[in-house]
Amino acid sequence: MSTKTSVKNNGVMLNAYPDSIGFKLRDTIKMLQRPEFKDAFSLFYVLPTFFNSDLDRGFSIIDYNINEELVSVSDLKALEQLNIQLKFDIVLNHLSVASPQFKDLLKNGKDSKYKDFFINWNSFWEGHGTMNEEGIIIPKEEFLDKLFMRKSGLPILKVPFPDGSIQPYWNTFYQKISYNKIKIDDLNGIEDLNEAHKEVIVKNVNSAIENNESIDDLEIEVSTTVKKQILSVVDRNCTYLGQMDVNANSELVWDFYEDTLAKVKRYGCEVLRLDAFAYLHKEVGESNFFNTPGTWDYLDRIKAIADKNDLKLLPEIHAEYGAGLHHEVSEKGYKIYDFFLPGLVIHTLEKKSNTALVKWAQEIVENKYDVVNMLGCHDGIPVLDLKGKIVNGIYNRGLLLDDDIEDLMNLILDRGGRIKNLYDSEGNKISYYQINATYFSALGEDEQKLLLARAIQLFMPGIPQIWYLDLFAGKNDYKALEKAGDGGHKEINRSTLTAKDVEAGLKTDIVKNQLELIRLRNNSKAFLGVLKINAPQEHKISFTWKKKEHFAELKANLITKKFTISYNESGVNYMNDY
Repeated sequence: MSTKTSVKNNGVMLNAYPDSIGFKLRDTIKMLQRPEFKDAFSLFYVLPTFFNSDLDRGFSIIDYNINEELVSVSDLKALEQLNIQLKFDIVLNHLSVASPQFKDLLKNGKDSKYKDFFINWNSFWEGHGTMNEEGIIIPKEEFLDKLFMRKSGLPILKVPFPDGSIQPYWNTFYQKISYNKIKIDDLNGIEDLNEAHKEVIVKNVNSAIENNESIDDLEIEVSTTVKKQILSVVDRNCTYLGQMDVNANSELVWDFYEDTLAKVKRYGCEVLRLDAFAYLHKEVGESNFFNTPGTWDYLDRIKAIADKNDLKLLPEIHAEYGAGLHHEVSEKGYKIYDFFLPGLVIHTLEKKSNTALVKWAQEIVENKYDVVNMLGCHDGIPVLDLKGKIVNGIYNRGLLLDDDIEDLMNLILDRGGRIKNLYDSEGNKISYYQINATYFSALGEDEQKLLLARAIQLFMPGIPQIWYLDLFAGKNDYKALEKAGDGGHKEINRSTLTAKDVEAGLKTDIVKNQLELIRLRNNSKAFLGVLKINAPQEHKISFTWKKKEHFAELKANLITKKFTISYNESGVNYMNDY
């Protein structure tokens, strides 16, 4: 079986945080300046701690100015001299509570210029639900059931306003609240409390904080009104982090997007990843994830801004294959992330079967999808994406059967991975989402499997994105996982490499062989041509790229995991066995 078409190619992309290697971005640049990395990468996806941020390892943006603790202007010049283009994120759906906009809201409350920049939960749902005892509107069941939750419970963060009220704001993703001990003086504004009473209250409150007990459930022998005042003091004294959803109905938000896209272009951005864009459009009675036509309207508006700045957009979207959203986004003319490939490659190698992988490769070619693919990344290994889904009463099959997905998950978990799930509004798990593990550990820490996985990725259509830790065959980092605590599952795959780690890695065959394959993919003109896919037997793969006299061919045996790369360079044919 075979298929042909032209596929765009922009070389190989490195993916890392500014401090993934060493302490600052300049340390990664020093690595890229080494002779071993000459002509290996054409692009660099620098994760958003490049900017000022405070939570979720960069995805809670304070502002889009350069984080001077990790990055300098000279770094950007050095990357330009290496002929490496940049890819950045804009986190469309949210900003940090420490952003200038939210800080102004906290300071000025209803008088803030940014009072409509974020989404007050109660204002959004007014007239569409019932207020509970805590002053939070609970949407009607038919509305609540449509919400797509990324964490358990309602997606809100309760924040104190200058008038003493506690306001709930929409918070789809992360939040971290730290209660701080109070002092007697903090209670001075509350009438009907004598000094002795204050001492007892402070002691009880601080004891609860120290023991991580609920402040709301604390028994205090005062009136309901006074207790509310005490709790208000405790709330105002807490420190918190959060990614607050922005209100795209506000023109100030679009002014902010205009400024941000122009800014990242000045930094040298070529590709802009739209993080969490599918959560941006919210409307009563609709899902808060990729509802139509609202999501398309917003995406078109972002594209118009991107076009003015000559930026290529990459909308980030995790959804079941059976939902067909990848196809819809591509048909609109956008690049898409190949979130299917990581799980498919592991399945292919473990089951010794090319069927699912070839099916997906042919779909990319036939539909001319413009993709960025990957194996590992800063996030997890997607599994939800491989599933089928019922659409308009019809079940669309996934790329893998549910039993195969279950086998895949169990395999990675048995090899030390951690799982991330999705929840309903009551905190019940409704679906698995992704598994956190290094790709090397997910493959059983088998170097031959990792090398073949890399070869398959590099011969697939699209721009190959390489996670820095995979390049160095990084193993699951259980110490980082333990140190991160609850919610720190992603740290298993974010180990910082030192200069000594890089030096040692470059002496190993697994790193040297990967770099050899990467250089071929990054420089061969064959990958500017057409791809022919052959699968004569279920346990064999043959991918051939050809452009005029230039060719590059991968032939692999899924049973032995051995493979051969043949290619033409400067009129000379080569063949390497791995």
